[in-house]
Amino acid sequence: MRKWRDEQRMSGAQVGLVATMGALHSGHLHLVQTAATECTSVVVSIFVNPAQFAPHEDLQEYPRTLSSDIAQLQSLSLPDTSLVVFAPRVSDMYPRGISTNRTLQRGAFIEMLGLSEMLEGGTRPHFFRGVCTVVAKLFHATEPHRAYFGQKDVQQCCVIKAMVDDLLFPLHIKVVPTVRDKESGLALSSRNVYLTREEKERAPAFYRGLCRAKELFESGVVEGDKLLEVVREEAEKCGLDVEYVCLSSPDDLQSVDVVDGRGAILSGAWRMGSTRLIDNILLGFEF
Repeated sequence: MRKWRDEQRMSGAQVGLVATMGALHSGHLHLVQTAATECTSVVVSIFVNPAQFAPHEDLQEYPRTLSSDIAQLQSLSLPDTSLVVFAPRVSDMYPRGISTNRTLQRGAFIEMLGLSEMLEGGTRPHFFRGVCTVVAKLFHATEPHRAYFGQKDVQQCCVIKAMVDDLLFPLHIKVVPTVRDKESGLALSSRNVYLTREEKERAPAFYRGLCRAKELFESGVVEGDKLLEVVREEAEKCGLDVEYVCLSSPDDLQSVDVVDGRGAILSGAWRMGSTRLIDNILLGFEF
């Protein structure tokens, strides 16, 4: 990878990075296509990162589909872009080894205090430590000018943007709008493969609630309790097991009572059986 990166530097190429854990879907491919419109070379990293899983989570079950991932990337029409897959081994990324048990981990790790503790951090306190660590390693390995992340993982976008600022990474983070199922509106996710047919029919209720809340906001409603209530109502109609719904400041992800001039992020998480899903919508601002 570093030899390739040296060659790109010598040729003056603009390098973009799309960091993934594989099990690629149309959302990932859209990120790649977006990167290709702005960069002459695009790296797609494929690495299932153990550090962002807790011992009780689905690391072993997480889908690993490298061959089909590469085939999907090869099927893209990107005539003016050099496309490279970076699929490191666990030993490449964690030369001291890596355990999902944080007390057994050794080596260098990165934490973004504050932002990482909000929202998803409440139930997954280990998660963003693992994300920041692996993304920083990928930035060092690929040295991109730009990196592309999907809005579906909105807290991840905020955390990574802050990490880039704090650690003086010389690159730009581009947040790309969420890609959704054309019929249901369900956000595309690698974990959607776990859903049964019945669960796939019920899961989009959360997004319908988000859309109702956005309609209310655009009609002049700015009170958080009213916006949150319509999301909960829509979710309850379909029996979704909601973990949280939150209205947050885009600056620090702190919970807010009113959408002010800065705008807000309306987000949440819910479970469909054993599968945990997340989604969000932006109110009054864009990345």
